[in-house]
Amino acid sequence: MRCIVTGVAGFVGSHLAERLLHEGHEVCGIDAFIDYYDRSLKERNLEGPRSWRRFSFVEGNLVDLFLRPLVEGADWIFHQAAQAGVRASWGAEFTRYTECNVLATQRLLEAAHTVGGVKRIVYASSSSIYGDTTTMPISEDAPHHPYSPYGVTKLAAEHLCSLYHHNFGVPTVSLRYFTVYGPRQRPDMAFHCFCKAILTREPLHVFDDGLQTRDFTYVTDIVEANLLAATQEAAIGQVMNIAGGSRVSVQDVLHLLREISGSPFQVVFENKQHGDVRHTFASTERAQTLLGYQPQVPLRKGLAHEFEFARSLYQSSHKQLQIA
Repeated sequence: MRCIVTGVAGFVGSHLAERLLHEGHEVCGIDAFIDYYDRSLKERNLEGPRSWRRFSFVEGNLVDLFLRPLVEGADWIFHQAAQAGVRASWGAEFTRYTECNVLATQRLLEAAHTVGGVKRIVYASSSSIYGDTTTMPISEDAPHHPYSPYGVTKLAAEHLCSLYHHNFGVPTVSLRYFTVYGPRQRPDMAFHCFCKAILTREPLHVFDDGLQTRDFTYVTDIVEANLLAATQEAAIGQVMNIAGGSRVSVQDVLHLLREISGSPFQVVFENKQHGDVRHTFASTERAQTLLGYQPQVPLRKGLAHEFEFARSLYQSSHKQLQIA
């Protein structure tokens, strides 16, 4: 298959591109290298995909690119590109979120509709669309009350996918990711921050009291869900939760990190941040039924993989600084 992966230099996008290439597909990756975090980390993410001859790369923003020539001949489009970050989505930055998350999605859908022939568009939605719900586990039919401007834009883009499917037959699938973690996780995300702080012997900063819970999902399970969504006919037009299968508190994560790292560390508790929800826990029954999805990586194993990745990242950086 000829595949397009938007946001290919990012956390999930780079893992997804590598999986597709390993399975023999042709991949065109698109990324704008938006300055939300250090470009060098994104360039590092691309080292694997760029080692394949069947990988091509386009640097550009979906808001500005002429998309029809890129979409023409594509079989599968995996739309991972977005302006991420709940806490940064307030105030003047909201303009970037509407452009990158809503307008970019509409332009991609319009190009796919106009060109025709695309077999599947898999959109990376988010658990943020549910907001601060108290009913657990959360099913896809739960009320949608985003608790942050970021969540508003992800829900709007998801609605666009449904609109283009119902009006024009564009074969869309929306996957609502629940707290993805693993190697290459963005540096602003909690697990990455925790691992870095342990390795650099700094205090770990936790927002709220640490008793908040999340349904943490390892990145390879997210990748597997994307491939299932692209290949299962029953997925077309559907919206599905993709999660790790367990509800774990941040305090539990800190306990696991003490075991994994073998290092003591100080924890500093900060005020709860605007837009942060208290709990998430997904029902994945629909994904199990329609896709055959089952998460495979337990939290301890996945967290150990992320810690080892952080060790390679920050210990090598520390050595380079010493040499310099």
